[in-house]
Amino acid sequence: MDDFIYVSITGLRLRRFRYAPVFWWYAVASMNQARKAPGCLSAEARTINGIHHTRSAWKSREEMQTYLIAGSHLKAMKAFRKIATGKTYGFETKEMPEWRDVHQIWRDKGRIA
Repeated sequence: MDDFIYVSITGLRLRRFRYAPVFWWYAVASMNQARKAPGCLSAEARTINGIHHTRSAWKSREEMQTYLIAGSHLKAMKAFRKIATGKTYGFETKEMPEWRDVHQIWRDKGRIA
């Protein structure tokens, strides 16, 4: 890859197990929105060590931010503090980080959401 991409890594932990249905409702809707968003190159999710992670790649930070504050994701952000805790980390790079590295990057560099 010759051009830089913007990578966003998030990690969320449910405050209580009983919030799982609400969390998954927002997570699925937000992931569907991300995958269709202008500028999204990829969007995936995995649970690692009990943390629900997302890893997405974007053509630009601006296109990621447009997604961030609209539609299903905006609704999810409004509900977030009630149902989960977490951190986010975004950065420009030439290569998508491997899943085996995502949790460590998030742990070391993430900021509280």
